[in-house]
Amino acid sequence: MSEYEIIILSVALALDALVVSICYGLILHEARVRNSFLFSGMFGFFQFIMPLIGGVFTSFLYDVLEKYSKWIVFAIFLVLAIKFLKSAFEKKECEKITCINIWCLLSLAVATSVDAFGAGVSIKLLNIPILRPSLEIGIITFVLSFIGFWLSGMIKILSQRKVEITGAVMLIYLAIKSII
Repeated sequence: MSEYEIIILSVALALDALVVSICYGLILHEARVRNSFLFSGMFGFFQFIMPLIGGVFTSFLYDVLEKYSKWIVFAIFLVLAIKFLKSAFEKKECEKITCINIWCLLSLAVATSVDAFGAGVSIKLLNIPILRPSLEIGIITFVLSFIGFWLSGMIKILSQRKVEITGAVMLIYLAIKSII
């Protein structure tokens, strides 16, 4: 997996957090500076830590999984892409968000980073040291979430469906690339 592909993966994984940040940016009008850093920081942290956990988990099973690694990586990326496509066609509205507390934020950060766990498994199966990709995933998620929160009013016209389809296409590319 090249540096370019790690950046593609990082952006694809960050898209869920971006969409959530846009939604919350639209509804949170008070303490915007604090909230923008809180959301971005929490999303970035969990997107950083989950691939590490996935990589460590995979380290214990690497000898068993190594001979099937490229197919496992393919399957993980393909499943994530299908999840993105499924999500793209489900009806969701930012205005229906009612949960605004630290526990809700924590659950959103975990929920948007579960895919990063699978990415960590894939990265480890490709025998790539996990720390740098995890840092890139976390930083890119932080940056996109921060931008999404602040530009939410201007980009609310950006279709969530298009963002999720774009993420799915990126993951399908990575899935195919993993078996070629």
